[in-house]
Amino acid sequence: MNLLKRYVVPVACAMAVLAMTACSSTKDERRVPVPLVDFKPVLDVQQVWKSSVGKAGRYLFSPVAVGDAVFAAGQNGSVAKIDAQTGKDIWRTKLKDDLSAGVGSDGNLTAVGGLKGDVYVLGPDGKLSWHASAPGEIISPPLVGNGFVVVRTIDGQIVAFNAQTGEQKWVYRNRAVPLNLRVSAGMTFAGDAAVLAGFPGGSFAAINLQTGDAFWEAPVSYPKGVTEVERINDVSGPPTLIGAITCAVTFQGQVACFDANAGRVIWQKAFSSTSGIAQDERLVVGGDDWSVIKAFDVSSGAQLWTTDKLKNRSVSVPAILGHAAVFGDYKGFVHFLSLDDGSFVSRVKTDGSPITAAPVLSGSTLVVQTSDGDLYGLRPR
Repeated sequence: MNLLKRYVVPVACAMAVLAMTACSSTKDERRVPVPLVDFKPVLDVQQVWKSSVGKAGRYLFSPVAVGDAVFAAGQNGSVAKIDAQTGKDIWRTKLKDDLSAGVGSDGNLTAVGGLKGDVYVLGPDGKLSWHASAPGEIISPPLVGNGFVVVRTIDGQIVAFNAQTGEQKWVYRNRAVPLNLRVSAGMTFAGDAAVLAGFPGGSFAAINLQTGDAFWEAPVSYPKGVTEVERINDVSGPPTLIGAITCAVTFQGQVACFDANAGRVIWQKAFSSTSGIAQDERLVVGGDDWSVIKAFDVSSGAQLWTTDKLKNRSVSVPAILGHAAVFGDYKGFVHFLSLDDGSFVSRVKTDGSPITAAPVLSGSTLVVQTSDGDLYGLRPR
């Protein structure tokens, strides 16, 4: 597992040489990506446009689709609203600061974050509406909607601002842990009432959007092991939500689904991931630390299929498109896997740089952002 290619180097690796596969460079433990196999595509996916917003650097920049537009940003301060059908700019802004997180948008306001906790919110015309500060480094995309802009800091604090004025409304603090991974742990709105978020230490919470208090908090998994490194157990990737079922996954832990209203666990299975999962009405799918893809029944947790055809290729946060699961990899390939059995149904090559963020769907166009900052509009036919 090479987290440098995925998001940012783990804190543990930066501190010392530790007994952890992610930090190892010995020949016996080196993870060699499997070569891609040839197959006959059954889904025709065409590139219909290409744009660019600037490189991601060491960070994960996730595009977001709202209606017929896609919003994207790069580390150099570039933020753009792009017509998802044509790939042409609707507006483009260059902030006078380096960015480390983005993008969040409700189609009207657009938010990005910086390393020193700076929060920048742009108006409908792409011009700066307001600027505020959160109490720490931001490396996860903000949430924008329901009258709020919500950001999270690297230490797990979640801060909500009034979307129109930038006034800070509340701060939610989860318990601190000795070590945590520097990965992008997203958030998800649960209707207009709550924010779903996972934290270092394996906890998962539904936070009251109006007050910042927790409706419920539950463990996805518990830390195990003797050393602090062995006990790293962070929720990774954004929680998913379909209907009343929400799911999350941890590093060195489990994948689990919960009743979103009460926080009651529905099922839990051993699984470890630093990239996250995707969910639809039937299944939950994701890549583990070795990029072995597994699919679980969303109701029972029963494993439906697994494939090692992308093993060690550092797969991205996944997305579900119709009857396919979509993953990017470290070489800029976009893979479409059948939800029925995990077989390849299509593959598209981009610019050759890693794809870490989840692809997003706007109308009939799937948009993928690479680490080099290129945006590709892909259209299944």
